Amino acid sequence: MKKAKGATISVVVPVFNNAGSLDILYESFLTFEAGLADKGLKLDLIFVDDGSSDGSYTKLLAIKERRPETKVIKLTRNFGAVPASRAGLRHADGDALSILAADLQDSLGKLAEMVERWLAGAKFIICVRSERDDSLMSRAFAALYYRILNRLVMRDYPKSGFDLMLMDRAMLPYLLQSGPLVAPQLAAYWLGFAPTVVSAKRPARPHGRSGWTFSKRLKLFIDTITSFSVAPIRFLSAIGLIAALASLTYGAYILINAFLGNFAVPGFATLVVLISFFSGLILLMLGIIGEYLWRIYSALNDRPESVIEETHL
Repeated sequence: MKKAKGATISVVVPVFNNAGSLDILYESFLTFEAGLADKGLKLDLIFVDDGSSDGSYTKLLAIKERRPETKVIKLTRNFGAVPASRAGLRHADGDALSILAADLQDSLGKLAEMVERWLAGAKFIICVRSERDDSLMSRAFAALYYRILNRLVMRDYPKSGFDLMLMDRAMLPYLLQSGPLVAPQLAAYWLGFAPTVVSAKRPARPHGRSGWTFSKRLKLFIDTITSFSVAPIRFLSAIGLIAALASLTYGAYILINAFLGNFAVPGFATLVVLISFFSGLILLMLGIIGEYLWRIYSALNDRPESVIEETHL
């Protein structure tokens, strides 16, 4: 069903040390807003400062002065892109919603194309990466991450991934009910709304250095797998069963041959190797189980996922 004119498009922009790109981004938003106005649409622009230390918040307040209807939210510290995005979504009033990175790697031109698809009746539009001008390490990690994600979590998830998406407001209540550690893109895709796909090349970051470190990427990987899949526990259970059967078989072999006098019972070296192997296996299993238990605790202890220090709405 086609959407009515006069609708509002909400765009949430999490900001962390993006002072170098905010002026260019704002000018791009003015062009984007003019295009929306030509279609009879309004822009609900929401910036969330995620504990920046480079003057980004001061620039956001300057943007607020130039465009008073802009919303600016300041978090007390750096909570991460996911909590910052969710904080912005809670203040979104639009009929359709999007999350845009502040590093200029997502295209507002593509978002305008996605708005056209939404106006034509699509509820969920994603911008899948056709190419990416990232470092070799970033591309390698992304390829491995999405391959495992596609295999263990969502088999139809785009193999090159996506960041930019446009969602109908009908999806928002379900999205906000998802766990605080789950990336909005994954949570939205999991809901099952048939995605309308557009593609784009992901350009290199033109300003500053990405704060998306290897440790943060690894944390995202662990959070994603443990939030959506029981495969790690089942995999380790299978390893434990195989190891137990192998141990019993080996033990029976040793016992029988010892009774028959074929050879002496192996001594210290064999014992140390077996104890070390199984101790390491047990610790690994306990660690993975602990990851799942921590997520249960985090969901039940009512701790806020982010804390807002100031709002300018």
